Amino acid sequence: MGEPTGAGSSHRLWMLWLLDLAPGSSRPQTRSYTGTFAMMSPFLRGLLAVVAAPLLVAGCQAGKPAAPGPNRGALPTMERVALNANTCWFKSGDLMFSDYRLAPELNSFSGRPRILAVPRHRPEALPALVVQAEGNPAKLDAFGPLMEGAAGERIRLDVLKWAAGNAGC
Repeated sequence: MGEPTGAGSSHRLWMLWLLDLAPGSSRPQTRSYTGTFAMMSPFLRGLLAVVAAPLLVAGCQAGKPAAPGPNRGALPTMERVALNANTCWFKSGDLMFSDYRLAPELNSFSGRPRILAVPRHRPEALPALVVQAEGNPAKLDAFGPLMEGAAGERIRLDVLKWAAGNAGC
């Protein structure tokens, strides 16, 4: 049987190809099918293009892996909080913190790095604010007289924002 030619021959060619794949086929397995795509009907070529195109596009558009978030450990979290607190609360001239200065205690052997807001002219006095973190992921705690006043909610929101990795005042 010769190679099929003419109109409708693509269906016969596909049938021959399927017969070659059948187990126990007496047909030789080394048959050449070059030009098979060109011999396909326009409908089958269009169908193949419609099915294959989205797969190719999806494979080429594999997105970049998400950027890793900030380290959630206690020390890195408190470092972020301390840097932003120093910039936004103490160095900016914020009136709420003008009577205080920052006293960071990040190298804590207790595993609880913390920052303190102490009276500006009496750094040995009891702190007006303590913000500390513990564990991984860090569990934050803030307490002291400043947390009980009107500033408490603002302090809480700022600390949570900075702990999450967001900067800015």
